[in-house]
Amino acid sequence: METGEKKAIGARNFLYPMPTTLVGARVNGKPNYLTVAFCGVIQASPPMIAVTLGKMHYTNEGIRENQCFSVNIPSRDMVEVTDYCGIVSGKRIDKSEIFETFYGKLERAPMIRECPVNLECRLVDILDLGGQSEVFIGEIVESYAEEKYLCNELPDIEKIKPIVFSMYDNNYWVIGEHLGKAWSIGKNFAEDGNEKKAENTKQKKNKSRCRCDWKQISKNA
Repeated sequence: METGEKKAIGARNFLYPMPTTLVGARVNGKPNYLTVAFCGVIQASPPMIAVTLGKMHYTNEGIRENQCFSVNIPSRDMVEVTDYCGIVSGKRIDKSEIFETFYGKLERAPMIRECPVNLECRLVDILDLGGQSEVFIGEIVESYAEEKYLCNELPDIEKIKPIVFSMYDNNYWVIGEHLGKAWSIGKNFAEDGNEKKAENTKQKKNKSRCRCDWKQISKNA
């Protein structure tokens, strides 16, 4: 790989790509949904997630009131309605009827049935770091998905077709091709050129395989 001179482009959040999610909360007795890209994993056990919302948002009231919220993962065919939920505020537009809402264990965190994956979260903490936003920390009490979006009982990227976001230029994107199995493909790095070539050929042959086969392939390698 050729490299060139690095250019300073400013102290900004170029953590690309960013997820595109719909955060749900009941506000004044009705489901409300907000488009959020500032969302990330905190830890795996117990499973915790963080969503960062501007302090002016209507959704914040509902999270505080009900002590819970949801994180919903929309698919690429939902890009227009997903963007719409970030354009209009629940203070002025009733967004409760845009989606088919369902509830889970907590009974107070509205989730979107049309989204391939839903995370039901209990509020753990709220962080105010002195800026224009506040961070809501949630423990995931349950996850939901239809069978058609799963592979080996796990959400499948190819089936979900999630939307990703690039900040500052404000664009939505889709996920590209599969590169390799994590905690596996790196083992090839220390091998000699012939072995690498053989592995690359093998990966090309397996490109047309279902993702469900990859786990078995890596075991047999």
